Amino acid sequence: MAPGGDPVSGATLEAHVVVRREGFVLDAEISASAGEIVAVMGPSGAGKSTLVSVIAGLLAITEGRVHVAGEVVSSPRVQLAPQRRGVVLLGQDPHLFPHLSARDNVAFGVRVSAGEGRAAGRVERRSRAERALAEVGLSGIGHRRPAELSGGQQQRVALARALATEPRVLLLDEPFTALDPVTVADIRRTLAERVRAAGCTTVFVTHDVVDAVAVADRLVVLEAGRVSQQGAVREVLTAPATDFVAALAGVNRVAGRVEDGVWGAGVLRLRAAGVRDGDAVALIPIGAVRLESEGSGASEGEAAGAGAAEPVRAAGTATWTARVERIEATPAGARVYTASPPVVCELTVAQMLAAETAEGDAVRLSVDAADVRIVAS
Repeated sequence: MAPGGDPVSGATLEAHVVVRREGFVLDAEISASAGEIVAVMGPSGAGKSTLVSVIAGLLAITEGRVHVAGEVVSSPRVQLAPQRRGVVLLGQDPHLFPHLSARDNVAFGVRVSAGEGRAAGRVERRSRAERALAEVGLSGIGHRRPAELSGGQQQRVALARALATEPRVLLLDEPFTALDPVTVADIRRTLAERVRAAGCTTVFVTHDVVDAVAVADRLVVLEAGRVSQQGAVREVLTAPATDFVAALAGVNRVAGRVEDGVWGAGVLRLRAAGVRDGDAVALIPIGAVRLESEGSGASEGEAAGAGAAEPVRAAGTATWTARVERIEATPAGARVYTASPPVVCELTVAQMLAAETAEGDAVRLSVDAADVRIVAS
């Protein structure tokens, strides 16, 4: 429902966006059914913000078309003004008017949505704004100005104002980036509830896979200006087609080959029952990989060959030796990257101290074969 109690119906979105710049080309297609929430993820520089800027009307298109509710709003010959396309963009900066109270910031959105000649009276606008603020958990703060609000409260006001405009399409460009994890979790719940209640078609650019899982119906992954994978969120994350998507899903995606029912990549060998001979990838959960130190004195040859002696088993544990390429700190400990084959594992602080592992060391890795899924590529 809209802040005033009227149902809001989202519009269909169909976009083929081509933007050419020096050294970069974005060529991506994205669609959303009315009321659908689509998450967009990708590495930095993939073109995510460019995509939503084109849909919002803030950036001209080089080729392609953007349709909102069947209407062409962007093409090489058509550039409908942002305020006329029924699309609202909410980014990292809430862009609140600093001289207006929270209530009046939202009331501005109510006034915009009313349309020329149908503007609600000032009292009605402020009343609707108060209800909108209450719906995002901000009852009683309508009189405060943005400077008197926390970052999380400002984003809630911005969300209330965005929904008050009754947009046909709502675009969210990493709106939680500047907020702390506790605040993000709270606002994420509010966002999911309010957008669902409004029936608003939404494109949600995010760097956090939790946003996609908790909020979105579908996930579109952009890499190097192209859509590398898309589909229902669970389907994409359980069958990652690229290393980036695998990292999002918390799994190692190791390319190898199946021959005579055995999959191999470097010194790692696993049974591959039911998988035809040929190229295949092993999906190994990062959390399932265990690490033990082999000591820093092992030679490159020892690191490459120690795992080869391990027998291939139909069940049980696969064990191999690899060289540590780099170690990255995480909030809970460290993430260890190894080579030949490229496999990542995570260690707690206590495990890291016990292993005494450093970059360049040889380590022994193991994983339960039952935790590994092998699929033809």
